[in-house]
Amino acid sequence: MSYRLHIANKNYSSWSMRAWVLMKALGIPFKEVLTPFDGAGRQTAFDTFSPTGKVPCLEHGELTIWDSLAIAEYLAESYSHAWPANGPARAWARSATAEMHSGFPALRDECSMNCSLTIDLGTPSDALQADLDRLDQLWTDGLSRFHGPWLGGSDFTTVDAFYAPVAVRIRGYQLTLGEPAMAYPERLWHHPSISQWVHEGIEETWVDKPHEEDCVRGRKILTNRRQS
Repeated sequence: MSYRLHIANKNYSSWSMRAWVLMKALGIPFKEVLTPFDGAGRQTAFDTFSPTGKVPCLEHGELTIWDSLAIAEYLAESYSHAWPANGPARAWARSATAEMHSGFPALRDECSMNCSLTIDLGTPSDALQADLDRLDQLWTDGLSRFHGPWLGGSDFTTVDAFYAPVAVRIRGYQLTLGEPAMAYPERLWHHPSISQWVHEGIEETWVDKPHEEDCVRGRKILTNRRQS
């Protein structure tokens, strides 16, 4: 049985990015099915393949698996290297992945993902700074405890795929962390699967006005890679 992964625009869809990057990084073959955002709020086209009307959504034979965390756990049943082999690292990685899945609300709200833009954010809000401080603490803990270069140790796993969109946000909004935490998003940025996603996102011809407006919010655009 082959996998079919439903995603939305690579330029904007951070949730799609997590599942796509994970499958690419682990060498899991799949067919990509991209349905772009339509600029109309609720994406009714997603209802044709997703029980929640959201992406990503994975089809495997007659099974449909929705939600990025559920997809990761489903894949881990067949591909054990989706999580760190070391027991304590695996437990930590699952906790950090779940935290990304449900947390960091200010980062999500104030820094919507856009692979193409670099934006002058200005001084972070108190809520955003609290999220950045937590990222700094979390990443430093994982890297020091399991000796890197990835959060769970020597191999790129689910926890790294889940933080891949954060690397895009850090570069796109010029966010800063301390060392060694700041070196980690740069490492993510240069991972082949992440680099491919970002490049293909920039090359997309669709421009979704609601996503663009949510990213900019009247702030100054420093770079638009679509134009370069």
